Amino acid sequence: MTERLLLIDGHSMAFRAFYALPVEKFSTSGGQHTNAVYGFLSMLAGLLRDEEPTRIAVAFDVGRHTFRTDLFPEYKAQREAAPEAFRGQVEIIREVLGTLGITTLSVDNYEADDILATLATAADGDEALGQTLIVTGDRDYLQLVDENTTVLYPTKGVSTLHRFTPEAVEEKYGLTPAQYPDFAALRGDPSDNLPKIPGVGEKTAQKWILKYGDLESLLDNADEITGKTGDNLRERLDQVRMNRRLTQMVTDLDLGVKPEELTFREAKVAEVAAKFDELEFGTQLRERVLAVVPHDDGELPADDTPDAVTVSDDGVEWLSERPIALDLVGEETLVLADVARSAVVLELADLDAAEEARLAEWLAGDSPKFVHGAKDLIHRLAERGFELGGLAHDTLLATYLLHPGQRTYALDDVYQRHLRRSLGERDVDRAAAVLELSAELVEELQGIDAYELYLDMELPLVGILARMEATGIAVDIDVLREQLAGFEDSVAHEEEAAREIAGDPELNLSSPKQLQVVLFETLGMPKTKKTKTGYSTAAKEIEQLAAKHPHPFLDHLLAHREYQKMKSTLEGLIKSVGSDGRIHTTFHQTVTSTGRLSSTDPNLQNIPVRTPAGRKIRSAFTVGPDFECLVTADYSQIEMRVMAHLSRDAGLIEAYRGGEDLHNFVGSRVFDVPVDQVTPELRRRVKAMSYGLAYGLSAYGLSQQLGIAPGEAKSIMDSYFERFGGVKDYLEGVVEVARRDGYTSTVFGRRRYLPELASTNRIARENAERAALNAPIQGTAADIIKVAMIRVDRALRERGLSSRVLLQVHDELVVEVAAGEREEVTDILRTEMDGAIELRVPLEVSVGVGENWEAAAH
Repeated sequence: MTERLLLIDGHSMAFRAFYALPVEKFSTSGGQHTNAVYGFLSMLAGLLRDEEPTRIAVAFDVGRHTFRTDLFPEYKAQREAAPEAFRGQVEIIREVLGTLGITTLSVDNYEADDILATLATAADGDEALGQTLIVTGDRDYLQLVDENTTVLYPTKGVSTLHRFTPEAVEEKYGLTPAQYPDFAALRGDPSDNLPKIPGVGEKTAQKWILKYGDLESLLDNADEITGKTGDNLRERLDQVRMNRRLTQMVTDLDLGVKPEELTFREAKVAEVAAKFDELEFGTQLRERVLAVVPHDDGELPADDTPDAVTVSDDGVEWLSERPIALDLVGEETLVLADVARSAVVLELADLDAAEEARLAEWLAGDSPKFVHGAKDLIHRLAERGFELGGLAHDTLLATYLLHPGQRTYALDDVYQRHLRRSLGERDVDRAAAVLELSAELVEELQGIDAYELYLDMELPLVGILARMEATGIAVDIDVLREQLAGFEDSVAHEEEAAREIAGDPELNLSSPKQLQVVLFETLGMPKTKKTKTGYSTAAKEIEQLAAKHPHPFLDHLLAHREYQKMKSTLEGLIKSVGSDGRIHTTFHQTVTSTGRLSSTDPNLQNIPVRTPAGRKIRSAFTVGPDFECLVTADYSQIEMRVMAHLSRDAGLIEAYRGGEDLHNFVGSRVFDVPVDQVTPELRRRVKAMSYGLAYGLSAYGLSQQLGIAPGEAKSIMDSYFERFGGVKDYLEGVVEVARRDGYTSTVFGRRRYLPELASTNRIARENAERAALNAPIQGTAADIIKVAMIRVDRALRERGLSSRVLLQVHDELVVEVAAGEREEVTDILRTEMDGAIELRVPLEVSVGVGENWEAAAH
C-alpha cells in the first residue's frame, strides 16, 4: 500500500469548526464549550475515512508572537482576540488527538504553516510516500502544492473541502502554485493585515505576474508600469518585498520528527471512551472516530471475557424467582437472561393464553428484574397489557448517578465505559450485559456513597413517574384555542405597529438581518454586541438596549417576541392533547446534572406562573370528569431554606425559625431600617440578590438585573455579606471544596462533577464555579421533592385512595382528587412533604384547591 501523509492546520480548522457549529448547543454540564472540539473531530473522522492516510500530524500555533511580528509588528495585529468560548478548546483538541494516537506539533516563534511546510517539503523527498494532503483554511499553503502535495481547503464550514492540485490552482488563479505567494504579496492580505497597493486588485496582480514571470522580475522592472498604479507600486516596493517575505513559509525547521515517524499510534479504546465521556459527546461521534483509527479493540484478556450466552427453548417454564434481566425488542420479542448466562427469547404473539397468563404473573410479581431504561419498558409492556413489578435494578439510572450530565446513556456506551469491552451484537448478549453491569455499578455507587440514593430515591421514582405519564392531566382545549387566537391577534398587532415605525410594510421581525437594518441604520440606535453576522438582535441585547435607550419600536419588538413565544407554547400544548382529552408529558430523570426532573413533549415546567398569560394557560388544565378537584402543594422558598441549612447562617436560621417574612427580614438588616419600613423596592432588591447568590450572581450582574449602578449593587452585596457572614463563608468554601474534590454533593449525597473548575478557559472555569455554588442547593431541593413524591405516593396507595399525583413542577405537586378524599389528600400532602427531610430551619408547605391548575394556586 502506498504511504499517504495527512497534515492538518489545527488552529485554522478548529476556528472554522467553532463557527460552523452553534456554541450554545455544545458545552459540558460544567460549562466548557465544546463546539470547536466536536466539529474538528467530526471533520477528522470524515477525512480519515475518505483519504485513508497512513501517517498524520496536526500542527498548532503557540501564540501571536512569531518571527513575522518581529519583522512587521502590524502582522495580524488587526485580528481581534479569539472569542472567550473558543479559548481552551484547542488544548482539548490536542488532548483528544493524543488519546487517538495522533502526533501534534507546535514550535515557539513559528506558525503552524511553517511546521507543515517543513513536513511537506521533507515528504517530497520520501520515495515511500505517494501523496501529502494538507488540510487548512489558509490560502498561503497553495505555494506548497505540487504533483505530490494537495491542499484541501474548506468551502463550507469544515464538511466540504475543495482539492487544490496544481491544475486546480491554475484554474482558480491563472497562476502556478510557485507564483501564488508573489501574487498574494502584490494583492495584500487583509486576514494577515498585509497592506495592499491602491488600485491593484487580483486581476492586476495576476496580469503583472504573468507578464514578468515572478515578483522580483516585476519589481526590477517597476519603472515600466505606467499610470497611477505604477506610481503606487513604486512608492511601496519595500512593503511589497516585506509582504512577500512574510508570506513565504519556512521549510527547514528542526521538528525532532520526520514524516516517516508520523504513523498512527494504537489508541486505547478505554482512554478514548473516558475522554469522550468527559466531553459528554456520546457514542455516535466516538464510534465514527474509532472506526477510522487503529485501536486495541477495548477487549479484556480472553480469560476475563464472559462465557457465551446460551439460549434455552424452555419458553415461559424458564422463568423463576431468580434475578433476571429483560428487554423488549421491537413490539413482540421479549428477551430474558440470568446470571448463569442462560437466556430465553419469547415471541409474545406466539404465546397461548396459558403461557401469556404465566408471563403476566411473573412480570407483575416481586421476583427481581434488572433492566436498562425501566420507565420506557414499563410503558411498552403496558401497551401489550403487562404490568412490571419487582424492579431491582435500572442500569440507566445507576450510571446517571455515577456520570450526571452525559449526552447519552445507551447500553453499549455504558457497557464500554464501565466494563471496558464491547457489547455483543445479539439481543440476548444485551440482556446478559445488564446483569454484568448491575454488579459493577452497584459497587461503584457504594464507592461514592450513592447506593442508598439510587435504591431509595431514584429507583422507586421510576414507577411513580410512569404512572404520572400514563395518567396525564385533563385539558379544556377550548380555553387553549381561545387563548391562541388572542395571541395570534397580538402578534399581528405588534408586528404591524413595528412596521409602521420602521416605515417598512414587509418587515419580518423574526429576521435578524432585517432587524439589524432597522435598528442600527434606519433608527440609528446604539450598536449592540458584534457577532459574525452583524450586531446582535438576541433577546438579552435587545432587552438591555430597551432599558438604556427606550424606543417604541423596541417595545413592540419585545412584546411581539413575548406573544410569539406564548403562541408557540399554546400551539404545542394543543397538538399534545391526546384522544382521552389529557396531556401526557414525559418526565426525565437523567437529563439534568443537578437531579432536577425535566419535562418534555410538551414541557409543562416552563409555563409562566406570574404572568396573566401564563396563569390563563394553567386555567386550561382541569380536573378530570370522574374527580372532584385539583390540589396543588409546594414548598415555600425551598432553595433559600436549603441555603440557610447549608450555610448555617445564624441570621437566616433566626428568620425562618421565627416565622419572619424572609425578604423583609433580610431587607431590614441589609438596609438598616425597621422591618415595617422595608419598601417594595428594597424588598425587590434583596430578593433578587438572595436568590441570585445561589447562582453565582456578581455585583455587576445584580446591577444589570435591578437597573442600578454597579457601585450601588456592590454596596448592597457588601452590606448583605457583612450581616449574613455565614452565607459568604459558605459560598466561598463550597467552591474551594469542589475545586479540591472535583465535585459537589447534595445533602443526600448526589454528586455533580465539575472538571472545568481546573480549566484554563476563564469562561468555562467561571461557569463551573457558578455551578458549584448552585448544585448543592438546587440539587438538595430537587432531592427533597423526589422524597416527598415517594412518600405521598406511598401514603395514597397504603390508604387505598383513588386520588393520584399528576405533575411535578420543580417544588410543586399537582394532585387529582377523587370525590370525598380532599381533606385526607391535603393532610397527606402537608404531612409527607413536611416530613421529607429535617433541616436546621422548618419547611413550609402551601396547599391550594380548585377546579383547575390556576384556581388551585395559592
